[in-house]
Amino acid sequence: MAASMRRFSRNFSNLSFKDLQYFSKGHYLSENIRKNVIRFSRTIICRQYKAPWLFMFPLVPTVEAIGFGWSKSKDLEAEKNSKFEGIISTADRLYESNKVLELYDYLVQYKDNGNAEVLWRLARATCDKGKFSRDKEQRKQCMFEACEYSKKALALDGNSSPCNKWYAILLDYTAEYEGTKVRILNSYKVKEHFLKAIKLNPKDATSIYSLGYWCFVFADLPWYQRKLASTLLATPPSSTYEEALEYFLLAENVEPNFYSMNLLMLGKTYDRLGNKDAAKEYLIKARDYPVQTTDDEQAHKEAIELLKNLGVREPPKITTSRG
Repeated sequence: MAASMRRFSRNFSNLSFKDLQYFSKGHYLSENIRKNVIRFSRTIICRQYKAPWLFMFPLVPTVEAIGFGWSKSKDLEAEKNSKFEGIISTADRLYESNKVLELYDYLVQYKDNGNAEVLWRLARATCDKGKFSRDKEQRKQCMFEACEYSKKALALDGNSSPCNKWYAILLDYTAEYEGTKVRILNSYKVKEHFLKAIKLNPKDATSIYSLGYWCFVFADLPWYQRKLASTLLATPPSSTYEEALEYFLLAENVEPNFYSMNLLMLGKTYDRLGNKDAAKEYLIKARDYPVQTTDDEQAHKEAIELLKNLGVREPPKITTSRG
């Protein structure tokens, strides 16, 4: 300890009174170190200012550690992290319960807290709120609001799989309102972030599905939109139904039956490829998927219509009577 304090003293030998005040302000010290620092500070200050050491004692409060021990800043950071963990836990519980509006109202109050994990969840919640709305204008506003949250989340953590995924999803959703031209111009950026999301988390079925959907959209592009794409970009985006199918099947393999829309898109892709039996199989699964979200509702309705075109009728609803 003595040797340590001698080194400590040499480092502080040229400190002024204000320097020592600034350094010592707020440090948590062990008892032995605290006594030595106080004794040393009294010596310096008394020597420079010829003041009684008794009056110097209040100038050495204890708030932080000198390179070791626990600091107030670390305590505050731990408290902040604990707070965000609580917010995230509550948000995830609401999401799993499919409480769309309650989740949005809960998370939006933390929109300025600068936490990527909270912000991408808020982006998702705002997107779901938009899907939930029957008002087209409100839906549009929600998508653009959600996109802004996703941008902030990505800026805070560019190596987060969910941040990349939700930025890509919402960039494409908002482009739908801005027209085919914007969607084509955004296409490579959207694909880039889906690929990064998958690279960061290869087990995220939703990211894999989303990339499959991207492939399906550009494989299914009408000829006039292809022509527009070729005038906008030297190498316009393109894909095939086979490539889309690979991603949809991979997503289903990673997490079976995870999403009604993946089942629907498997059915639609098989239909485009001429495999009617496989198309029917997945469309029936999409039709019979439990309807809990707006996406489930959409998948259910589309599957019924597509199955009709394939000659499959909707099974009669079972009614029960009492007495």
